Amino acid sequence: MTLDSLDKVVCGDALEQLRLLPDGSVEVGVTSPPYNKRENKKGWLVRNVVYSGATDNLPEDVYQESQVQVLNELFRITGAGGSFFYNHKTRWESGQLLHPMDWLRKTKWVIRQEIIWDRMIAANIRGWRFWQVDERIYWLYKPVGGRMIGKELESRHALLTSIWRFSPERNNRHPAAFPLALPLRAIFSVMDDRKGVVIDPYCGSGTTLVAAKVLGHRYIGIDSSEEYVAYARDRLANFEREVFLAQEELSKHVVNKTFEERKERGEFVGRHRGTANSKPMTLSMFQHAEDENS
Repeated sequence: MTLDSLDKVVCGDALEQLRLLPDGSVEVGVTSPPYNKRENKKGWLVRNVVYSGATDNLPEDVYQESQVQVLNELFRITGAGGSFFYNHKTRWESGQLLHPMDWLRKTKWVIRQEIIWDRMIAANIRGWRFWQVDERIYWLYKPVGGRMIGKELESRHALLTSIWRFSPERNNRHPAAFPLALPLRAIFSVMDDRKGVVIDPYCGSGTTLVAAKVLGHRYIGIDSSEEYVAYARDRLANFEREVFLAQEELSKHVVNKTFEERKERGEFVGRHRGTANSKPMTLSMFQHAEDENS
């Protein structure tokens, strides 16, 4: 696969396909890999969450090493200053806590932030622990030179805080799809008005790719399931059907009072150095340029 595959969804193994991409060829990515929740579990929920074309029952050390390899390939193909958002969760196996940090710290990425996704619904309703309604989104960053801290977010994005609260996608053929709002928020927050290439190496039903298309970015999707690839392609061909969902998320990226307005009224302004954009974002700012991207 080369950059000729832009704006396409490829069926294949994530690691193998990533190795075919040039260095520094993407700006941002969002993904949620299979969690290795072990299909040997007897709970009704795990039994029902079965992926097409992939197993979720690898030896844990094999699983973690495969994730390190994929993440390091993503680091290679991401340009300096680029970001990757990695959605995962804490798990338990035979009473032992398995945390994404166990393998994320072994990658080349700088872990810029751990974001809590409040799903507002429990995936497991047994009482061995308090019902788990959270997942994690790790903002991974590729430094520019030796500078470990990247560009500051615009206030209209940063104000959305480190707890993202929205329900999982329910009207989707994929059993574990995140909502469109999640990749929209991630991509828009770090890219703002800039355009680039977005990648999702476990794209499933194509939610990240739809978000990229709505925002006017190029995209690359990879998935091992022919069924999900076909579904993702259909969603992308008909992405206009999901524009209203995107508008709901983009309308949240707004500062109601600018720095100067707060200052004039004698309100707390902290150490903010600039003037925030007080205008809500609209999809008219992100028209997908079909002619340019064809």
